[in-house]
Formats: sequence, C-alpha cells, structure tokens
Amino acid sequence: MRISMIALPFVLALAQAISTPVQAQSAESGKAVFRQTCGICHDAAPDRNRVGPSLFGVVGRKTGSVPGFHYSDANRNSHLLWDPATLDRYLENPRGIMPGTLMAFSGLKDAQKRQDVIAYLETLH
Repeated sequence: MRISMIALPFVLALAQAISTPVQAQSAESGKAVFRQTCGICHDAAPDRNRVGPSLFGVVGRKTGSVPGFHYSDANRNSHLLWDPATLDRYLENPRGIMPGTLMAFSGLKDAQKRQDVIAYLETLH
C-alpha cells in the first residue's frame, strides 16, 4: 500500500498521537498549580473564603452554594454541579461556561494542568 506524499504528514501525526501515552492525573502536581494559579483568590481549607470561595469539598458541590459567600448572579443561578467534566470546562474558560461570572481568571489552557488541579481538588474533602 502506497501513501501519497500529501497524506504522509497526516498519517505520521496520527501515528504519533496514537502512540503518545496520556499522562495520568497527578494530585501532587495539581496542588502546585493550585497554589500558583488558584490559591491567589481561593483557599483549600474549609470555611476559609477569600476573594473567591473556599474550594474545600468543591467536587460534587452545586455552584453558588458556599454559605456566607457573595456570588455573582451568574454563578448562583447557573445550577451546575462541580463534577470533573464541568470543572474542566470551567477552568479552561470560566466566562465561556458561566457568562457574567465575577471571576477574573481567564482560564487554564493546559489540559494536563487542569486535570491535575481537578485531581487535587478531589482530595479536598
């Protein structure tokens, strides 16, 4: 079977993508990313709100539900559940999933770092 010169780059890219292993999530790496990126506004300890609400127990929690924290209408009324898939989409582009959010963070574009942060958040319970 001959592969045309036009198709060759696509075939090579596909072969590389298939053979490149997906890295496992790392809660330890996620903790470091959290401290650098999220920890500016959020705390990982329970009942310790900052500019943003505490993220202790965030995985599985409904949006806008930390008692005593003043949320934007967008967050309070979004009726989302912070599961890993929703967190991934939100961390990538907060305003894309929740227009009107007061969160100033523009997003974490690196998919591996998002997965690591989510793995870390899953340890906070």
